[in-house]
Amino acid sequence: MSQKIRIKDIAAKAGVSVGTVDRVLHNRPNVSKEAKEKVDNVLKEINYQPNMYASALAYNKSYTFYVILPKHASEAYWEEIEEGVYKACEARRDFRIEVKIMYYKRFEIETFVKTYKECLEQTPDGVVVVPSELEETKNFTDLMHEREIPFILLDSYMPDLKPLSFFGQDSFQSGYFAAKMLMLLACNETEIVLMKQMKNGKVASKQQDNREVGFRHYMHDHFPQIKITVLDLPLDYSKKEYDDIMERFFSSHPHVRHCITLNSKAHIVGDFLLRTNRRNVQIMGYDMVAKNATCLREGSISFLIAQHAFMQGYECVDTLFQAIVLRNKVTPVNYMPIEILTKENVDFYRRYM
Repeated sequence: MSQKIRIKDIAAKAGVSVGTVDRVLHNRPNVSKEAKEKVDNVLKEINYQPNMYASALAYNKSYTFYVILPKHASEAYWEEIEEGVYKACEARRDFRIEVKIMYYKRFEIETFVKTYKECLEQTPDGVVVVPSELEETKNFTDLMHEREIPFILLDSYMPDLKPLSFFGQDSFQSGYFAAKMLMLLACNETEIVLMKQMKNGKVASKQQDNREVGFRHYMHDHFPQIKITVLDLPLDYSKKEYDDIMERFFSSHPHVRHCITLNSKAHIVGDFLLRTNRRNVQIMGYDMVAKNATCLREGSISFLIAQHAFMQGYECVDTLFQAIVLRNKVTPVNYMPIEILTKENVDFYRRYM
């Protein structure tokens, strides 16, 4: 009954006008206390459930959501996030949703602080943020809690910050799974290479740290005899500088045949191996970005772990829409699939929703 009842039925039952019922349902002014009580009593009696979708359209309010991401190059994992964000915005355009993307530099905390302060100055209706260091991110999220701005964490889960929701992989399980898949190929090796990109001794995200914990946990439990050698390709080096580092490394480690990286930059090594014709070395990496896919098809990357970046961007914005505009309950933790791609199935990977 609550789905089918009309406003005029409520008005007749309460003994008030249709306009009064409409004002009560939409929390508009100019309703007497007595009339509001009559309408509320009827709504309670019939267990009235408003059509929030129609109400939101009728209300005609505009909403601005901010998305705070690391600054990145083209053909990166984050581009897929952005495309998902804009697709969700387009899908909800009837509700006057606008999305603005802001950037900070990964290893420069002051740029994160500057970016979130600029964001708060714009009084956003909701925020999606890829966390920086815990302390600085907590300073930001504390301010959002204080101002009652709903926010979603993307990529790295920090439950103590009490976000509205989280989207990303279970990074520990992802790293554990990556090690398990790698060792299907490398179980007879004596040494494998873990390629990392660091700056001042730090990797780019908490997610990559947690992946490494999961990776090393599996290796410790199942292949403790295999040596894990770290190859550092520092962030923002030139192609020639990377080539020089890798040439020295692989020339001095001719027996190494398997490399894994826990970020989206496997193509740096993959491209080098193809150009130098080192077909005996295989790589496992993350993320379905174009350069990785090319190396996968040409054989220098054996596996890629995909995490539906486009879907993450889309769902973050849509979750803000569901919570803020439609006032629906949302799922607090949303782990992405841990999917493995090879040259045989990469062209069938569903990028879009």
